[in-house]
Amino acid sequence: MADSSSSLPSLFEKISYKRYFLRAVDLTMLGLLFSLLLYRILHMSQNDNVWVVAFLCESFFTFIWLLITCIKWNPAEYKPYPDRLDERVHELPSVDMFVTTADPVREPPILVVNTVLSLLAVNYPANKLACYVSDDGCSPLTYFSLKEASKFAKIWVPFCKKYNVRVRAPFRYFLNSLDATEDSEFSRDWEMTKREYEKLSRKVEDATRDWDADDDFEAFSNTRPNDHSTIVKVVWENKGGAGIENEVPHFVYLSREKRPNYLHHYKAGAMNFLVRVSGLMTNAPYMLNVDCDMFVNEADAVRQAMCIFLQKSKNLINHCAFVQYPQDFYDSNCEELVVLQSHLSRGFAGIQGAIYSGSGCFHTRRVMYGLSVDDLEEDGSLSSVTARKFLDEESFARKLGSSKEMRKSVANALQRKSNSQNILTNFLDEAREVGHCQYESQTSWGKTIGWLYDSTTEDVNTSIDIHSRGWTSSYIYPDQPAFLGCTPPGGPEAMAQQRRWGTGMLEVLFNKHSPLIGIFSQKLRFRQRLAYIHIFTWGLRSIPELFYCLLPAYSLLHNSALFPKGLCSGITVILVGMHCLYTLWEFMSLGFSVHSWYASQSFWRIKATCIWLFSIMDIIFKLLGVSKTVFIVTKKSFTKTRSGTGDGPSCSADTNAGKFEFDDSVYFLPGTFIVLVNLAAIGGFSMGLQRLSHIYGGGGSTFVEACAFI
Repeated sequence: MADSSSSLPSLFEKISYKRYFLRAVDLTMLGLLFSLLLYRILHMSQNDNVWVVAFLCESFFTFIWLLITCIKWNPAEYKPYPDRLDERVHELPSVDMFVTTADPVREPPILVVNTVLSLLAVNYPANKLACYVSDDGCSPLTYFSLKEASKFAKIWVPFCKKYNVRVRAPFRYFLNSLDATEDSEFSRDWEMTKREYEKLSRKVEDATRDWDADDDFEAFSNTRPNDHSTIVKVVWENKGGAGIENEVPHFVYLSREKRPNYLHHYKAGAMNFLVRVSGLMTNAPYMLNVDCDMFVNEADAVRQAMCIFLQKSKNLINHCAFVQYPQDFYDSNCEELVVLQSHLSRGFAGIQGAIYSGSGCFHTRRVMYGLSVDDLEEDGSLSSVTARKFLDEESFARKLGSSKEMRKSVANALQRKSNSQNILTNFLDEAREVGHCQYESQTSWGKTIGWLYDSTTEDVNTSIDIHSRGWTSSYIYPDQPAFLGCTPPGGPEAMAQQRRWGTGMLEVLFNKHSPLIGIFSQKLRFRQRLAYIHIFTWGLRSIPELFYCLLPAYSLLHNSALFPKGLCSGITVILVGMHCLYTLWEFMSLGFSVHSWYASQSFWRIKATCIWLFSIMDIIFKLLGVSKTVFIVTKKSFTKTRSGTGDGPSCSADTNAGKFEFDDSVYFLPGTFIVLVNLAAIGGFSMGLQRLSHIYGGGGSTFVEACAFI
């Protein structure tokens, strides 16, 4: 419990940025866009159809910039003070940590192992933590790797806490050479720990069915990734429970039942299985979920998040549903995402709260059970009406399933009680029961409870549902990244990921959680609704972008004007110049180079004109019932990087890191078409296939104008 005395300093500070100058820039660009639209309207009758198309495209771009201006108007972030926790909080709450993996080939087990080890070693009482790994690939190699990791954890966790190691993923920590030259205790421990980690790495990477003779692997016999029974293994149980430094938290391996004829809802289904099993075993009031490649880079990350949840504040104690950290990366190809998070995510945080971005997020368990702010009393306790609604036996079975133990677990969770003293192995049968394919049938799982289905981007789908129930969220942007992951290799892998994101956003735009509906029935704030509309319409940008890129060629071949002439041409010049300088400043203010900015802008054009076009096709086929969207697991590359001190940007040892690979992928067809059409137009014009505009005395597009735009 937290001390509620108002005389004590706050556990966190909300930092709001006024950004008056940037507001003026945003409004100036918005004014220029409207001026361009007005000019086109006034001169529409004097020009041909190319102006109509240009007007429609620019109207969409103006709408997008209006939404961006709305989002970035008053950005904010939260600065936690974890050093104040000890004097304010008498007993820290329990936290369940979730890791999801689905394919041992695309997601190497050694990567999963490092993520798990970093979670087990965070600066938090071990008796208050439990780590659950969901393996949707049902891989004996993954389970073997995690068993070996649990043995190394008994060395790694005490080492990290004894010497206050900041980077707690061993593959990153041991990239740095040992600074100590003397024969100190730290040097000996460092060398011993490194040797043990290297043994672990070799065992994992060289494993060739070393587990066949082990009875513990009998459950994996005759299994396939899409056809197997539920497997629940308690890899390590912390029976000490004293929270001392040499303890290792609970560690559980899960693989839910899969059958070929059942829809398993990909990552969202795995997350809901994790919620149920963890509810039976430990039932912590807070849950952290990370992707299998997203290791802990800040040992106090859990304590920082607890500062937000535990602060006795009239607004936040009842209303903060989740705390989101930025997604940062230790390899290349991440500049654009970092910039988007820095500016747009802070913008979200200044309204109703940051969006849930799928990893590095702390959730409140009872919120994930479908509670809204109206279900709580003023002191944060459950109202009597809500208690009856949730805990009535018939109502519970209809909402959360038929498990009696699950009913007890939910009752405790709604009252913010954990099961920290439970013996985990006593709940193996119940855990297998809630992992059956049919358990969610005719229940509210994935509809109003847990992670929501009906979209390949389960994170934003769940996020908007939480905000629509009146909850807020917080965004912590620490000086050093709290979590670090790896980006997919540049090229088709990155494009497949962008396609999935674009498709998933459009799915939410057209499902029952769309920000376009429920204006009067939902508790989603107006500006937050506009912000969600912005990200959900990313995929729709491909149509106006594609047409706009083809307009110069059309104008050149048909001798028609595309942009304003004379003094009014300054509108276009100033607008383009301001946008380039603005986006360049956004990159350079975060320490990125001009080259990074240029590469990011180029990749954005590829996304907008190529990848998201496929997202639109996916959603059209889904709405017509022709096909369903498919969740493709992103390939994780386990690159060895030189991290220096671990504080600054990493330096990749891979010579191809940061490079974008072009191949014969179908994703590049729209972009190739645009380039060929524009080159053909320039070539045709220069060879005299189109007479120059001044011969006819018209106001047509000039060769220089067309080349400059192309």
